[in-house]
Amino acid sequence: MSGHSKWSTIKRKKGAADAKRGKVFTRVAREIAMATKEGGSDINSNVRLRLAIDKAKDVNMPKENIERAIKRGSGESKEGSYEEATYEGYGPHGIALIIECVTENRNRTVADVRHILNRANGTMGEQGSVSWQFHRASYFSFSSEDIDFDKVFELALEAGADDISDEDDFIEVIGPVENYKLLNDAFRNAGIHLEDNELRMLPNQEIDLGVEETIQVLRVIEALEELDDVVNVFSNLKISDEAMEAME
Repeated sequence: MSGHSKWSTIKRKKGAADAKRGKVFTRVAREIAMATKEGGSDINSNVRLRLAIDKAKDVNMPKENIERAIKRGSGESKEGSYEEATYEGYGPHGIALIIECVTENRNRTVADVRHILNRANGTMGEQGSVSWQFHRASYFSFSSEDIDFDKVFELALEAGADDISDEDDFIEVIGPVENYKLLNDAFRNAGIHLEDNELRMLPNQEIDLGVEETIQVLRVIEALEELDDVVNVFSNLKISDEAMEAME
């Protein structure tokens, strides 16, 4: 679990910088549009849309932006449509990568992803060449400050969590995909501010590298995440405390 927590800490800091540039709004709007396109505009029946709207509210996206994204996904808007694309491959030192994208131009996106991987001595893989090393799960993290861990533990278990941990001043909860709504509602109804909540691809086994090699991989992941079309990058890299300190 430590690797997920450390990478989430890095992403939180990066997210603050992205928010200043308005980049977060762009990505969340795309997620809302795709969720609507896939499952309709009813948040009661479309869990993915509800997740995307929760994220939008968490970053204080204006209501009109949310509504515009929903219209774009439903086809009511005259703006162009998005499509999802997931790429698999390997970064430096054989680290497996899954890159989830939402794009208006698949050719541009795959070219950008391939360029970054090739430049870092990585490779693009065929569909399924990497994903077998991961499983999808509901993921939540939030500050443990002023929170009774035992009460959160009971709350999470009742909502169907598989794993709960308290590390680096943050509580992490992992559960089955089908329990996302139950867990999300339980935390929000308890007044818990979620720092990170998503359906995430988790590695079945993490790979431990040296500090320098770990940083090389993290730089590649950062470069991929800088691409406008990239929504998520998942890896099987284990991040040590020493690498975390060096990144900071």
